[in-house]
Amino acid sequence: MHEIGIVKSMCKTVSDYARENGIESIAEIVLDNGELSLVISRYVEELFPVVASDDPLFTDTKLIINTVPGLAECDECDEIYNVIEFEGYCPNCGSFEKTVLSGKEFNIREIHIPE
Repeated sequence: MHEIGIVKSMCKTVSDYARENGIESIAEIVLDNGELSLVISRYVEELFPVVASDDPLFTDTKLIINTVPGLAECDECDEIYNVIEFEGYCPNCGSFEKTVLSGKEFNIREIHIPE
């Protein structure tokens, strides 16, 4: 389960940013997790409270995870399609040759602080 390392790294990144900017608490962390990223959102959600429990900065922090669709462009016919939905094959011409456009990322999109 590589998600524990990812969650630890995410918490460190947010914590470092908060401390550098005088932020004392985080209300929400918004993440983008691509369908093709191999990071399982459910594991991130389950691990976050455990990893974050050591840092008072994350008391009551809500984690929001947006799923980014795994889109690709067919190298043969230029059709744009969802890789997962069509199991990697172009729905227009049936080719497996593609250029992935989105869905591999795992990013911190936003950090919200309490008002």
